[in-house]
Amino acid sequence: MIRILDKSQCCGCGACEQRCPKQCITLNTDQQGFLYPNVEESDCIDCHICEEVCPVLNAGEKRVPIKAFAAINPNEDVRMSSSSGGVFTAIAENIIEHSGVVFGARFNEKWEVVHDFTEKKEGLSAFRGSKYVQSMIGDSFFKVCWFLEQGRKVLFTGTPCQVAGLKNYLNKEYENLLIVEVACHGVPSPLVWKKYIEDKQPQHINFRDKNLGWKNFSMSINNYSQYHQKDSFMQCFLSNLCLRPSCFNCKFKAGSSGCDITLADFWGVTEFLPQLDDDKGVSAVLTYSDKGNEFLNKLNLTLIGVECSKVYTHNSAILYSVKQPYEYNVFWQDFYEFGKKSIHKWGKKQMVSPIIKLKTLIYHLLH
Repeated sequence: MIRILDKSQCCGCGACEQRCPKQCITLNTDQQGFLYPNVEESDCIDCHICEEVCPVLNAGEKRVPIKAFAAINPNEDVRMSSSSGGVFTAIAENIIEHSGVVFGARFNEKWEVVHDFTEKKEGLSAFRGSKYVQSMIGDSFFKVCWFLEQGRKVLFTGTPCQVAGLKNYLNKEYENLLIVEVACHGVPSPLVWKKYIEDKQPQHINFRDKNLGWKNFSMSINNYSQYHQKDSFMQCFLSNLCLRPSCFNCKFKAGSSGCDITLADFWGVTEFLPQLDDDKGVSAVLTYSDKGNEFLNKLNLTLIGVECSKVYTHNSAILYSVKQPYEYNVFWQDFYEFGKKSIHKWGKKQMVSPIIKLKTLIYHLLH
């Protein structure tokens, strides 16, 4: 039986809920806004399947990529509406062209982030671009399995922990399944996000607006856009203040999720491949299986092979967990009391110069 005694030991993937044969597990929201499993013990038959599919309890081994690439989608419109180089869309379109199904994260009508699927190219735009909120997986694993058993090609995209959850849920290999993980800094709280937008009446949201540049991207809501360094939610996120506890000890780094492909921003491209850097976005692509490698090479992409170390240099989140800030608990106490006001307060605090931040840290350590 799944018992969450330490919240850092649950990533919220939902594999246990979806696989439980008695359907006695539900995911409930905690005070921080993250989902955790709750077992109705009177219905539990002690089959231990929930424990067997839990990716945290059954973490995979770290892997070395077969190949690494810098990649760009030649379609400029797709590239500009993507977080980096537009590789996801190229992969997804190929799957759909072969009568396949694509799973990804999108906003719902409440601007919550949910996992869903599409069978049409027109549906891919909703999945395109970063969503800096932990998505609600729903029954996506069940649906993935159903489509696979029907013989359909399936592309599943998600965070490394969601990928690991799916792999454990399926518990077998499918030749018609391609799994792509998105390199993850950590997942912010859906509740913090909800409080942040509650008075903004959003009609359009883009976490990675490139109109002012890819490297210095903007947070865009409706017609208002500002650099991410000036946005309070983005600063709370990037400062790790509102991340899920499990993100500080992520067990799914370095390809250990079981993915075929990892997609990330190639932040170091200016240093290593300056000819590609037009500030419109370049993807870093790591392949971990022959299936992923062969699939990638048949797409219409600009691909340049690189050493893995060049990808890691400026994107260490592929390999390592972020550190829990020493003010993490203080932030949450403040959030419980003041809600949205605390997001703006702490976001503004993170905009202070690095020198002042360092002096503040030293002061706290000494006192």
